[in-house]
Amino acid sequence: MANVVVVGAQWGDEGKGKIVDWLSERADVIARFQGGHNAGHTLVIDGEVFKLHALPSGVVRGGKLSVIGNGVVLDPWHLLKEIATIQGQGVEITPETLMIAENTPLILPIHGELDRAREEAAGKGTKIGTTGRGIGPCYEDKVGRRAIRVADLADPATLEARVDRALTHHDALRLGLGMEPVDRAALIASLQEVAAQILPYAAPVWKVLNEKRKAGKRILFEGAQGSLLDIDFGTYPFVTSSNVIAGQAATGVGMGPGAIDFVLGIVKAYTTRVGEGPFPTELLDEDGQRLGERGHEFGTTTGRKRRCGWFDAALLRQTVATSGMNGIALTKLDVLDGFKVLKICVGYDLDGVRQDYLPTATEAQARCTPIYEELEGWSESTEGARSWADLPAAAIKYVRRVEELIDCPVALLSTSPEREDTILVTDPFSD
Repeated sequence: MANVVVVGAQWGDEGKGKIVDWLSERADVIARFQGGHNAGHTLVIDGEVFKLHALPSGVVRGGKLSVIGNGVVLDPWHLLKEIATIQGQGVEITPETLMIAENTPLILPIHGELDRAREEAAGKGTKIGTTGRGIGPCYEDKVGRRAIRVADLADPATLEARVDRALTHHDALRLGLGMEPVDRAALIASLQEVAAQILPYAAPVWKVLNEKRKAGKRILFEGAQGSLLDIDFGTYPFVTSSNVIAGQAATGVGMGPGAIDFVLGIVKAYTTRVGEGPFPTELLDEDGQRLGERGHEFGTTTGRKRRCGWFDAALLRQTVATSGMNGIALTKLDVLDGFKVLKICVGYDLDGVRQDYLPTATEAQARCTPIYEELEGWSESTEGARSWADLPAAAIKYVRRVEELIDCPVALLSTSPEREDTILVTDPFSD
């Protein structure tokens, strides 16, 4: 049976939550493979809104196994609050429906404190635009081999040893930033308190998923953020602290690359970005304002207003290549309704020389100006369309031109936040 990886193909906020929920009906397991609770997915099901940050999008659907993989960094206190919130909306979450990889690193309060202190201390032009939730410092501890993982909560002696190793590093950093040393006893006590609530969900996820695959179960791998925020292939240093591209799906849950059969990239019909960093097609005019208002462009996690711009096909070609996408899900097409003229970036002008990709060097990125191709807009509404026949001819032409420019077919087309307002072109789960 086919297994599908879903990744954001832009700077995040592409509508992954709805698409993952839509696809989860066809899956047996939904596995989150990277990121932290700095990302947010909004699901609208029968008019009810679910806002998820740490939980996989599949939890709102009964009869499915949801998994938080080892590639994720997990704030246990946030997770428990989120579980309580979702349960309050009538969704049942138990250790039979949710598993957390035993080797998942934990985000501690000290990570958030360090994250915010460093961002506040950064000078003009050096701020990353982090959400301040501790994701970056936790990944640093993981790579530095001083992280506290879910399995460590089960043994008090091991937990204390892990805390001591982490504090040797963190107290030195805090001293340099003018912060008080960490209260060791309080940190250990809070971890011991949360352990009893988290450990029932702990499992050898790598073993469970490999057994599920052998049994012919369909696995949906869910990523967070977007490919342009990837630590290696994003607009560095204005990126997240993990690999977001599709290759991380296997590593982030403990499966081999052969487990991936289809890579689906989620793509907005225009472009948005939250926080700092380059954005070649950003619009600071009435068109940009209109995109933001019609698209309700405010972050699920932070509430920050998103920067808006025209569709950037040059950037999409890059993310299609780095994730090996087999198809894209094009979302928010309805936001473009009513524009007389639409623009698509097909490349960049860098000091008079045409570039068909965004350069790696930050300084060169800043000098790039977009080269646009103009297309005719449409006045008819595409909101709620569920078949090609419901779309205006100009809208179909826009979609087809996007496919040509990014060298990747549209597999799904989304025309509203409602899960059923989706046009299926190719089923990613088909064998």
